[in-house]
Amino acid sequence: MDPAVIGARLASSVVTPLIKKLFVKEGPGAGLVDEPVRISSLLSFRGEKRTLTEKDLDKLAAELVARAIRNAGPGERPCPADEDELVAEQLATTLYALGDLDMNDVQAVRLGHQGLAYELAHATRTRGRTTLRLSQGGTLLYERLLDTACLHILHFFTQRSAFVPRTLVEQSGRLSELITKIDILIERIPSQTAQDAGFERRYAEYMTGKHSTLTIVGIDLSHAEATWPLDAAYLSLEAVSSGEERPLSAFGLGGEEPPAAPQHTALPADRALSGHQRVLLRGVAGSGKTTLVQWLAVSTARQESLRGLEQLIGRVPFVLPLRTIARRESLPSPASFLTSVHNPLDGAQPPGWADRVLTAGRGLLLIDGIDEIPERDRERTRAWLSDLLIAYPDNLWVVTSRPSAVADDWLGAQGFAEFTLSPMSREDMAAFIDRWHEAARQTCRTEEERATLGAYQSALHTAVRTKQDLSRLATNPLMCGLICALHRARRGYLPPGRKALYDAALSMLLTRRDTERHVYAPGDVQLDEEPQLQLLQRLAYYLIRNGEAELDRDRAERLIEEALPSVPAAQALGDAPAILRHLLLRSGLLREPSVSTVDFVHRTFQDYLGAKAAVEAWDVGLLIRNAHDAQWEDVIRMAVAHGRPRERAELLRKLLDVARHENGAESALRLFLLAMACLEHAPDLDPAIRDEVTRNAMEFVPPMTIPRARELATVGPLVLELLPGPEGLTNEVAECCVVTASRIPVDAAIPYLARFADHPAVGVRAQLASSWGRFDTERYFHEVILRLDRDDLYFVAESMQHLRLLLDTGPRPWLILRGDFTADDIRDNLDGEEVTRLRLNRNHVVEDLGAAIGHLTNLETLYLTDCLRAVFLTGLSDLPLRTLVFETPGLSGVGVVPYRMEKLTALERLKVTIGHASMERGFPPNITWLDLHVVHEFVDTAWLSSVFPRLRHLNILFPSGTDRSIDLSPLAALPDLETVTINAEISGTASLPGVTVTASSVSARPSAGAGSP
Repeated sequence: MDPAVIGARLASSVVTPLIKKLFVKEGPGAGLVDEPVRISSLLSFRGEKRTLTEKDLDKLAAELVARAIRNAGPGERPCPADEDELVAEQLATTLYALGDLDMNDVQAVRLGHQGLAYELAHATRTRGRTTLRLSQGGTLLYERLLDTACLHILHFFTQRSAFVPRTLVEQSGRLSELITKIDILIERIPSQTAQDAGFERRYAEYMTGKHSTLTIVGIDLSHAEATWPLDAAYLSLEAVSSGEERPLSAFGLGGEEPPAAPQHTALPADRALSGHQRVLLRGVAGSGKTTLVQWLAVSTARQESLRGLEQLIGRVPFVLPLRTIARRESLPSPASFLTSVHNPLDGAQPPGWADRVLTAGRGLLLIDGIDEIPERDRERTRAWLSDLLIAYPDNLWVVTSRPSAVADDWLGAQGFAEFTLSPMSREDMAAFIDRWHEAARQTCRTEEERATLGAYQSALHTAVRTKQDLSRLATNPLMCGLICALHRARRGYLPPGRKALYDAALSMLLTRRDTERHVYAPGDVQLDEEPQLQLLQRLAYYLIRNGEAELDRDRAERLIEEALPSVPAAQALGDAPAILRHLLLRSGLLREPSVSTVDFVHRTFQDYLGAKAAVEAWDVGLLIRNAHDAQWEDVIRMAVAHGRPRERAELLRKLLDVARHENGAESALRLFLLAMACLEHAPDLDPAIRDEVTRNAMEFVPPMTIPRARELATVGPLVLELLPGPEGLTNEVAECCVVTASRIPVDAAIPYLARFADHPAVGVRAQLASSWGRFDTERYFHEVILRLDRDDLYFVAESMQHLRLLLDTGPRPWLILRGDFTADDIRDNLDGEEVTRLRLNRNHVVEDLGAAIGHLTNLETLYLTDCLRAVFLTGLSDLPLRTLVFETPGLSGVGVVPYRMEKLTALERLKVTIGHASMERGFPPNITWLDLHVVHEFVDTAWLSSVFPRLRHLNILFPSGTDRSIDLSPLAALPDLETVTINAEISGTASLPGVTVTASSVSARPSAGAGSP
């Protein structure tokens, strides 16, 4: 057995009870002690009041050893059988040295568990106690058990009521996190052979090296493209669940009615995925889908800094780009995963390794690019995926696609939740521009170049803020990168419009940079821009016509060879292989993703060049026949951009004819919206055709559902002219219209949204309040935010500028602070008497809630969503809190219950996630409404009835499902119980007369918490 695994085989449920025996129980009043306590005074086997003898300590150590031996795999004994007693004796001797340490609990925690283990071993040797001779296996077992024991000893210190020094909150959190991770590893990682463990280390190193860099358009050192460390480049964009859009409904609006379920806003994509085992992620070209796949793969391979991403602990990533694996005659089985992606470690993997990983539920399968395979292959791919899910159901699955490549709920039968990547916000654009220029600064050779680049950076920030057409283009990482590169290459000048931007980008990539950087020496053969474009168009059009994303190198050479008679200028470079090598090295548009294959660096370039080839050949029939295929949507839009006015009119007229003859309403909608989106690229067009396109699109305006509203927003600013005003609309349709307009982040949307500012429906006003960050701060505030009725509405601040504007025009009793507001920011700006309801979302800096919000004397409702450091409720006991929601969307497999919650004696409504270890945590006695998310597959209802004696409404959700029947009969002890909702099979309902029980058996994994309090 791999020695590194030994210490992780003892779960906290085993170790904690044994470690507690080492220490005396706290007496009354212990919580009043604020000074650090010496370790020796806490021990149960030292001093006058000892309850544990040295013989008992020997038994305790023997039990730890026995448990470790039992948890080792068959045939993988960590030490010889005749050394069990020797290891236990050595461990007991070392633990006895706790009484010899001249330190207190605070110092021990600061030292860390490995430091404490070292000090104990040193104290044992110093005091002259016998050190036994053990074999290598016995020594390793002893060291691992000592480390594990010390980890739990320190955790015990942090749990004591006297242990309250503020400076140690972070250390306490780290210890809790480490113990949590060990428990997760025990559940996820069965006993491994040394061969498997060794290969996984090699594989993790390879995956980290393979996927830890990104290509940046427009920055080069010696090539036409550069690599950027993923850690620096990764920008966590937001994702929205396909079933969610209402961002901020009220919590508990009046009376004793069940509070409305809190709807979630867009979450960072990595966190949005964390609450689900199976996810279909949609995003437009260049939106960052593949980058997210890389980031998840690298984070999983490294197994570092996973706070908030505990679902990745112990996982093994498999990156499966469909553009590569779908070219095979049959899609790969797990044994062939590495072969199918040309992984050089394929031959080194132990036989059956992939099967063992997936059978144990330890895999993270990242299946990238449903849209990048031909439509004829998608059903085959779905069948392959379904078979894998049946054979290996307990792994994590992420599948990516362009938005309309597959139908809504395409993988719904397989239990996949659907998310869509949101466009970059203004803050995202600003962050990307800063990161791009920081990377570019590394290529500067002089201070003068760096100063010039700094001036470009500042000017581009201003341009993106002030120029509507530019900010509209820079809504995804690819386009934003192109804009940065062009702005630098053209010394601060940017062409208007998407086609002009791509024309300029291609010119920059194909000729200007090499010429301006003097790449070619005198006499070198250079290839002009036009011949390169002609050859690249041939390759792009071949891929599009054949529904492929990459082609074999020999096929690419044949295509170039066939084109040479028509492009004689290219023959100066030599034969077809030489020309292809030149395009791969110098164009910046082609690459070799694996041996003997060629593709474009990004699908957008392929679509743009293929559309140009289609227009030049006037293959209008081919374009129209494929208009229903999502792979062709950008091709058709760019074909309209490349066409002459008469060609545009003919193409759009035929597109409308096809749309009218579509059988399905959804298919017709997509084609009509596609035609509408094409108008943006047709500045010169027959007015009759333009009117006809607009009139047909109007049949689907206004949008009637939230998903339709989001789809309509993809048309862009043109749709703003079609959306109706609020007059005569139902509340639901009005909200849909606002959703559409708010997802088009241009200044022209603000006057339209302002027309809804006086709307009475809270859903409409909530959408307006939550969309502030997508628009110019000052203008949106004065035209929209200031006019919103404050009744039952949360106002959102995503920056200190937002917050100051809100508070200067206050009071704002209901607030949402989204992002990393510090404790000082909150304390110094929020009035202690005004705020009654507060939500902290995605705050990763606040630790001491008492220091941040302890002064809010009228605070009744507190939401803590994705605030992983704010787990100590110390300092809130004097607040009149009646409602507490503690949500941890980044901890899908872990229950985290806040500390000191029992002090909130006024609390009546609670939503929290628990794990098996959370049962021991104290809860307030007056809870009447409980929303409990249970991480593991069982909940003790007898425990519920004893801990929550006044419960009236109970909602239990098992996010990962449960196969066990839950006995509700112990709940009969609750005299006031009125309703129970649970997503599990139940028994014992006969014991609950008069109680409304709603239950559902869970065969598929639910996507989120239904029925929140």
